[in-house]
Amino acid sequence: MLLFALGFLLIVLQPSTGQFPRVCANMQSLLSKECCPPWDGDGSPCGELSSRGSCQNILLSQAPLGPQFPFSGVDDREDWPSVFYNRTCRCEGNFMGFSCGECKFGFSGLNCTERQVKTRRNIFQLTASEKNKFLAYLNLAKNIPSQDYVIATGTFTQMKNGSNPMFRDINVYDLFVWMHYYASRDTLLGGSNVWRDIDFAHEAPGFLPWHRVFLLMWERQIQRITGDENFTIPYWDWRDAEDCEVCNDEYMGGRHPINPNLLSLASIFSSWQVICTRSEEYNSQQALCNATSEGPIRRNPGNNDKSRTPRLPSSADVEFCLSLTQYESGPMDKMANYSFRNTLEGFADPQTAISNPAQSGLHNALHIYMNGSMSQVQGSANDPIFLLHHAFVDSIFERWLRRHRPMLEVYPAANAPIGHNRENYMVPFIPLYRNGEFFKPSRELGYDYEYLQEPALQSFQDFLTPYLQQARQIWAWLVGAAVFGGIVTAVLTGLIRACRKKKEGTSSEIQPLLIESEDYNNLTYQSNF
Repeated sequence: MLLFALGFLLIVLQPSTGQFPRVCANMQSLLSKECCPPWDGDGSPCGELSSRGSCQNILLSQAPLGPQFPFSGVDDREDWPSVFYNRTCRCEGNFMGFSCGECKFGFSGLNCTERQVKTRRNIFQLTASEKNKFLAYLNLAKNIPSQDYVIATGTFTQMKNGSNPMFRDINVYDLFVWMHYYASRDTLLGGSNVWRDIDFAHEAPGFLPWHRVFLLMWERQIQRITGDENFTIPYWDWRDAEDCEVCNDEYMGGRHPINPNLLSLASIFSSWQVICTRSEEYNSQQALCNATSEGPIRRNPGNNDKSRTPRLPSSADVEFCLSLTQYESGPMDKMANYSFRNTLEGFADPQTAISNPAQSGLHNALHIYMNGSMSQVQGSANDPIFLLHHAFVDSIFERWLRRHRPMLEVYPAANAPIGHNRENYMVPFIPLYRNGEFFKPSRELGYDYEYLQEPALQSFQDFLTPYLQQARQIWAWLVGAAVFGGIVTAVLTGLIRACRKKKEGTSSEIQPLLIESEDYNNLTYQSNF
């Protein structure tokens, strides 16, 4: 009955977040390189008559990139989305969307003026009905076609530079699987040649902002197709877990009794088909994933390579990671040392922050531990545990932002791997989002985490933490300054007393001593699984 009701809602509601807007996936739009659809509210492009936005040239970042990708003009994702479109809607105020028909994250209402903050909750704190509703929403998304978006099944060259559009329909859940694949796929160089050292969503500064946007878009998509405006993605707090606590039929699917690599038939997810998992096949054919079904979800948690991922992450691992003060460092890729991003992503040791690609920590550890669909980068979003996992990873990012309160300038403006500079647009999202726009606290984007809503005392401690850390870094200087100040004070006091005695001895009139004081105030879930 619940699924029937949700299916009815889909007919009424139009979803709107994803990859290629359906209204722009045609020869005219590709040849003109313009994607400025009319807003349904007034029929004008980008809602211009209602002052919601206007059709504008895309402003691309000119900042230099890192050396990891030594090519130019060979990949459709370079300077996204300019290969496909160089004019899109630029929305005003709190409006957003490919036609400026939506509100920015964190706003609602007819004119997008009402602020809102929703709470993401621990999946084990949901009631039975809330948990079952979440599972039903997932299954609905897997079985409902996206109304507003399609996926590309060929490169722009294969589309004959726009004169032969190659797009196809896709269901709502798989739309996001495909987007994750497209952002992380290899570059096709022609013949049988590919370039593997490229990823617009991983192994670089944009890893955390990219997945933050991905979750926000997925959350909003579910809100729209179900009509449940209060829906939020639950998270799985996997710190110190001894096994996969959500891998049972009550939650995300238990183990098949005969084939341990498959899911229990009692789980709704056992009937799901995966897409975009055969990267070597696509590379040999110089083709894109076209969302053809490629078999069931595979998962065999805990039977992974223990030499690479001996255990699930601990609370101590997370706390050490949070103590790192640098968001990014060095080459700004998976070889970065003392980088919060690289340590949280899992390419650096969670006890030393030194890069170690042979091991998988924190975020990467979960993917490897699942030992199946989750463990292959491009197709990892096929397993719905992906959402629970990345919601918790995002919460750790949020804790770091609150603890260290970085300025936007902390996010690298230049020399990051391709697609990861602060002003680069994220691949493959349309509407367009820049990496730097999501390097800020989650409450400004309209959501919070249940376990981060702590008492005022803890909030005060979090407020003091960055200042105490700075004080520790200059402690030796402070002590030296105090000692020097004490010596100077003693000398001055002695001189003042001597002067007073001298004056008392030579004059009966005592002059007041005026002292003015002044106050003086910074893969594998590597490249391949």
